[in-house]
Amino acid sequence: MRRALTAAISLVLFLTMSREAAAGSLEKHSKKYPQAAAGAASVPKQGPAFVTDPELMDGFRLLYEQNFPGARGKFTVWSAKHPTEAFGQVSLAAGYLFDEFNRHGVLTSEFFLDDEKFLHGIAGEADPERMKGFHTAIDKARAMATEKLRTTPGDPNALFALTMAAGMESDDFSIVEKKHIDGLKRMKEANDYAKELLANYPEVLDVYVAPGSANYIIGCLSGTARFLLWFGGIEGDKQLGMEEVDKTATGGRYLKGFAQILLALSARREKQNARAEALLKTLTEEFPASPLFAAEYAKVQGRPVPAQLTPTAQ
Repeated sequence: MRRALTAAISLVLFLTMSREAAAGSLEKHSKKYPQAAAGAASVPKQGPAFVTDPELMDGFRLLYEQNFPGARGKFTVWSAKHPTEAFGQVSLAAGYLFDEFNRHGVLTSEFFLDDEKFLHGIAGEADPERMKGFHTAIDKARAMATEKLRTTPGDPNALFALTMAAGMESDDFSIVEKKHIDGLKRMKEANDYAKELLANYPEVLDVYVAPGSANYIIGCLSGTARFLLWFGGIEGDKQLGMEEVDKTATGGRYLKGFAQILLALSARREKQNARAEALLKTLTEEFPASPLFAAEYAKVQGRPVPAQLTPTAQ
């Protein structure tokens, strides 16, 4: 916990000394682009933020079945067909990050129920080639979405992509690279983009997973660490976090499966095993080819996990 407290203090100092440089807040964006909020209603409600694309959904289905090469293949093809849509690169980045998460057992009850792992990150190092692919895709997504906001202030698909990109970078820094200050900064950035998007488009339910997971994780820290982060502009509330993640788990599109496994594992932490069991049952029925969901469903029921469902590092 000392590491989390040190990271919190350092982040507060950073934010206090450089608030004008902090990226992504709604107030700053509105000042830079005063027409953004007023013009939001005129932007057509199309693209991944609003529409379920069958090809993208096929990729996410493979992702939730832990077929990561297949998912990345789908996302690569979709990105080539939609060269100006940043969410294609966001999806590709997810294909690399979830692969690394699977390698280290991040989305498992063993990880979530171990405070040392949950609050401080994986043991060991990440696969460099896999993470190179992740960072390349994230950088492309950021560049595309930022350019879109320059030409179309307040564009919801650009804000959607930037929210997801910053959220995944926060996960990477906090869980994989164990650079906790950088992770907290990206977490705040994702939260700010999400607030801006939801202020005009509350129906984009996929985006709630970003502030929801941030609220829950920060809510799990000690009271002192939470207070310092609140002073630096980052709040934490476990109950609110689970409620926000539930919005994506209930009504999301592409991130629905991710939100459901996050909510199930968070419920395990909160000793809400009946809720976790119901969510995992839904996941195993929706994704019967997923060894991860089948294994977690067996664990919450107290059944032995078959050897073939145990992930192996690759």
